[in-house]
Amino acid sequence: MEIFLYTLSVMYSPGPVNFMGLNSGLTGQLKKTIGFYLGIGFAMLILFVLFGYIGEAVIPHGLIHYIALAGAIYTFYLAIKMIRANVETTQQQESHLTFLNGLFIQLLNPKAILVILPVTTIMYPAAKITGIMILIVSLLISLGAVGAPFTYALVGKVLGNKIANPIWFNRLNKLMGILLILSGLFMFKDFLNGINLL
Repeated sequence: MEIFLYTLSVMYSPGPVNFMGLNSGLTGQLKKTIGFYLGIGFAMLILFVLFGYIGEAVIPHGLIHYIALAGAIYTFYLAIKMIRANVETTQQQESHLTFLNGLFIQLLNPKAILVILPVTTIMYPAAKITGIMILIVSLLISLGAVGAPFTYALVGKVLGNKIANPIWFNRLNKLMGILLILSGLFMFKDFLNGINLL
């Protein structure tokens, strides 16, 4: 039970993935971004299964800071797209978050790996989760990972329905983009810390 409480509390806290979910709800793209949420869940499943069966050997701690750099760059890219988007043109261009966006942002999120490591290397063995149970528990946790940005998107949809003026949508888009940039900066700081520059 503590495994689920731990992972859900971390997955539902604010972060780049959840900010993007909130933004998709605000801009009225909740249904169009279902693939994004599924991509996040699939990335978590991949990571949980890899670490659950193979352990820390999959990604040595020395490489996590390079994943942080790749995650920061990808987060900056998505943030710039979000800041430059105009709500009216976004809806016309059918530009929305995809399965691959969700998959890559979560695979490149060093915080996801740092959350998964203690679960798979300490909590799974302590709870005697082995064999096929690793896959089953990982699948359940990954479904929770799908729900986190989707819940944020639902909140965004409710807020978006209360806002009639497109100017506010564009301002919120820019705010979400700035929050993504801040998330990217934290990932970049993790990279710098990893190579001992700070």
